[in-house]
Amino acid sequence: MLAVTAALAVVVAAGVVGRANALDAERAETVAQLRAVVASLDDAQGRSDHLHGLIDAAEKDAADRAAVLAVRPAFTTEVAALTSALSGAEGKIDTSATRASALSAQQSVLAERKDPAVVQAATATVHALTAKVTGDVATWQAAQSARSGPGGPAWSSSGPDGYARVRAALDRVGGAGVGLYESTSCAGGSAAACANSNGYIKYSAGIVGWSADRLNWAMAHELAHIYQFQVWGALTSSSTYQTMFGSDPEFLANCMAAVRGFPGAVGCDADQQAWASGIWVGAVR
Repeated sequence: MLAVTAALAVVVAAGVVGRANALDAERAETVAQLRAVVASLDDAQGRSDHLHGLIDAAEKDAADRAAVLAVRPAFTTEVAALTSALSGAEGKIDTSATRASALSAQQSVLAERKDPAVVQAATATVHALTAKVTGDVATWQAAQSARSGPGGPAWSSSGPDGYARVRAALDRVGGAGVGLYESTSCAGGSAAACANSNGYIKYSAGIVGWSADRLNWAMAHELAHIYQFQVWGALTSSSTYQTMFGSDPEFLANCMAAVRGFPGAVGCDADQQAWASGIWVGAVR
């Protein structure tokens, strides 16, 4: 009996061990399957994240292109305006540098796909080029008018010698190329000389007999007004101009003339002259 019992115990023990080994194998297989599922999910998540990234990038690229396209019509409008101005300038002024600058701006716009600020900057550049061409043509036309006077000769009572003297004074103070002609219309005939916003200067016959110093000052003063007109908007908006000069363009013109070495009867201190010197180079500080 004891032998049979022992034999049964051995058989049972062997069955228990076999069952345990089978369970361990099943457990290992289950863990392996779970790991495979997790790895598959991780791989799918990675592909999903990648796809989302591609979609986000595509949407951003589309938004950037739309922003660039939205500001292009303004550039096209400015190019059309410049084209018209260049057409009107043919045979009058040299526009080669302007055309080169416009072409460079156009190429930058054609190459840009993402940043609308690049297109806006190019638009501002073309607008400035149009303004320059228009101003240069106006100056040319004024000079042409000055050669024969608007509707008449460049002088009447002052004569060619008198005109030549005033012309020489204007050239001496830096006004070579600025239109000049005799007129009795300055301030209704009460002013000896005056500047026109179109870029030319008129004088009365009476100043022909002035001394060289006084005549030089008069032309420097009127030339200063020509430069004031070129920055008129910024000038009249300047608080410093209001404080230093009381918003008086005549006082400022006197200081500008003094800066060039042609002082008048009204004195200007060093600070006023320093500020006025900026107007000669188009700077309103």
